[in-house]
Amino acid sequence: MAITALSSSIFLFLSLFAITFSLANSQSFIGVNYGQVADNLPPPDSTASLLKSTSIGKVRLYGADPAIIKALANSGIGIVIGAANGDIPSLASDPNAATQWVNANVLPYYPASNITLITVGNEILTLADQSLASQLVPAMRNLQNALNAASVKIKVSTVHSMAVLTQSDPPSSGLFNPALQNTLKQLLTVLKDNKSPFTINPYPFFAYQSDPRPETLAFCLFQPNSGRVDSGNGKLYTNMFDAQVDAVHSALTSMGFQDVEIVVAETGWPSRGDSNEVGPGLENAKAFNGNLINHLRSLVGTPLMPGKSVDTYIFALYDEDLKPGPGSERAFGLFKTDGTMAYDAGLAKSSQQAPSTSPKTPVTPAPNTSGWCVPKTGVSDNQLQANIDYACSHGIDCGPIQPGGPCFEPNTVASHAAFAMNLYYQTSGKNQWNCDFSQSATLTSQNPSKFSINTQFLI
Repeated sequence: MAITALSSSIFLFLSLFAITFSLANSQSFIGVNYGQVADNLPPPDSTASLLKSTSIGKVRLYGADPAIIKALANSGIGIVIGAANGDIPSLASDPNAATQWVNANVLPYYPASNITLITVGNEILTLADQSLASQLVPAMRNLQNALNAASVKIKVSTVHSMAVLTQSDPPSSGLFNPALQNTLKQLLTVLKDNKSPFTINPYPFFAYQSDPRPETLAFCLFQPNSGRVDSGNGKLYTNMFDAQVDAVHSALTSMGFQDVEIVVAETGWPSRGDSNEVGPGLENAKAFNGNLINHLRSLVGTPLMPGKSVDTYIFALYDEDLKPGPGSERAFGLFKTDGTMAYDAGLAKSSQQAPSTSPKTPVTPAPNTSGWCVPKTGVSDNQLQANIDYACSHGIDCGPIQPGGPCFEPNTVASHAAFAMNLYYQTSGKNQWNCDFSQSATLTSQNPSKFSINTQFLI
């Protein structure tokens, strides 16, 4: 049954209100990495002010810089600090060294500075030099014991690259490298006993570089695509991030540690790179990080871990101009060092404010100055159905176009697609890339409810 323009407007407003309310409560899932391999970084106080102006809830440091830790005091922002690879031998061999490390790097600042996690080393188990691998677990254990002895509620973990897995496709078949099984079993036991997370660095960017097809790019950027079905369990994946995270979950499950929490310590996309690099670019970076943030805020979760978002630290806060390697390594920054956005990924607090209105008063939303997202003329039903499946799996409420729903009629793929595509666009930041759908959609400045029965439920 058709609904009136007023009730349609109220429906959209309530949907938007519910989504913005959930955003305000899901910001703790979003973190950022603060690398310092640069000679042009702003003062710590400026960085602290920048972070407080965003919806970023956590920041990860690769060391334990006291100036940054102090600048974040009383901000409420969670802080991850790191013990360097070079600290591992002393932390492993001498419990007193672990106590001294805590006394120097934690106790002077905690709890005013909200330190939540300490990472010991970085990607130790996949380094070419394996001399530190056998010392990693003793170092973690001694550091956790030192924290416990000081009655400090901070967890200890270590960060891994995806190379700890020898199998990740399909996600249900995820397995750790058999050569690392003994070390990982000890490590995971420590994590489980202390309720600490398993931290991992999944990068869809690198997955795309190894398979640079257009359909892979859409899959990696959270853009509309036909998806990939896991042959092991039949679950549909619509983005690479979920596939990589679930492969890690499967690997943990295969070892009996399925209850260990997964934290994404790094993921991101560079905004530029060398001429011979595949994938870097401003639009790709904006699409990946913007869609990732929307995906996390939707609380949809992954196919194997539905209904919750994995804590995710985006790489990185700023570009790091002194990093070695290809040009892309120096171009992952979300912000410029003057505090302005490198591009808008939807992190500004101002973009997350819920509408201010009395629930007792009928609501007429403000005119939509960004337009409406509608299917292009001549798009096939198969493509439109793929668009519906994509939008409805990314956090929007598609109940109204289900049988019995107020927008089920007219019961056509085109009508349902118009509803789903526009609602996805309206609730995902109204960015141009949110109305792409594999180039099957377009923006219009005219309210389609005024001239098309097939799109009468668009607002």
